[in-house]
Amino acid sequence: MKTNTYTEKKDTRSGFGAGFTELGRTNPNVVALCADLIGSLKMDQFIKENPERFFQVGIAEANMMGIAAGMTIGGKIPFTGTFANFSTGRVYDQIRQSIAYSGKNVKICASHAGLTLGEDGATHQILEDIGLMKMLPGMTVINTCDYNQTKAATIAIADHKGPVYLRFGRPAVPIFTPEDQTFEIGKAVQLTEGTDVTIVATGHLVWEALEASKVLFERGVSAEVINIHTIKPLDDKAILDSVAKTGCIVTAEEHNYLGGLGESVSRVLAKYNPTPQEFVATNDTFGESGTPAQLMDKYGLNSDAIVKASETVIKRK
Repeated sequence: MKTNTYTEKKDTRSGFGAGFTELGRTNPNVVALCADLIGSLKMDQFIKENPERFFQVGIAEANMMGIAAGMTIGGKIPFTGTFANFSTGRVYDQIRQSIAYSGKNVKICASHAGLTLGEDGATHQILEDIGLMKMLPGMTVINTCDYNQTKAATIAIADHKGPVYLRFGRPAVPIFTPEDQTFEIGKAVQLTEGTDVTIVATGHLVWEALEASKVLFERGVSAEVINIHTIKPLDDKAILDSVAKTGCIVTAEEHNYLGGLGESVSRVLAKYNPTPQEFVATNDTFGESGTPAQLMDKYGLNSDAIVKASETVIKRK
């Protein structure tokens, strides 16, 4: 089987920062808005190089979304930056009415998503954001897996016309995707080939899926791992082509199983090819304070959980 390796770990939010800095140098219409979290969003270098294109809104996220929507009318491409919880749940009305409803070209960039925000606890750990955002008509939803992919996605969404939700995180995770990749919105990436089970994963769970595939291989199970970086529009063809070979599927995400990637996949399967499916996700719960590793273990968002789900779903074929 193909083995994926890595040489270093880095947080995906730093990938956003690197991509955003590059946009500052190449696209004069890109502007930045932040809700008092410059350091956390890694916007420092963009601001240093383009101070006239930065707007510090303060802890007023709803205002930030309204201002961003207005800026698009003048041809600007605003990138808003704050934690995922404050990028979505706190400002959902403003996003729906001022951005999505009129298709404004706003890029909503959200760090510290999911449980791996860590010690700040449940009030900051949103596990419903993918569901909230994918339900908005015209909203593109992206959840990247490592530093390189986040950098590439950040650059790509500037060229995409329409609102985008870009979700990334705080912890250092393995860098295993190519440094020079071209990010294609809506196009899944097949990481391994397999015949026994399909594992589709998004965000931080992609590396865990690859680790799970190694364990499964040692147990005689051939797993096909697919990186679903774009939740909406979903790559239906990649999913259907894979389950046509394997006959079963596991979905893995750092999000509630209600409303997340897993249910989007279920919709595709129910419509075109009903297939046994198991979910690796949080189970209708809020989070809590802890280190990212402790939380991923406690809530069953790791390679062990993916292995178990894979073995379970294979028995259902």
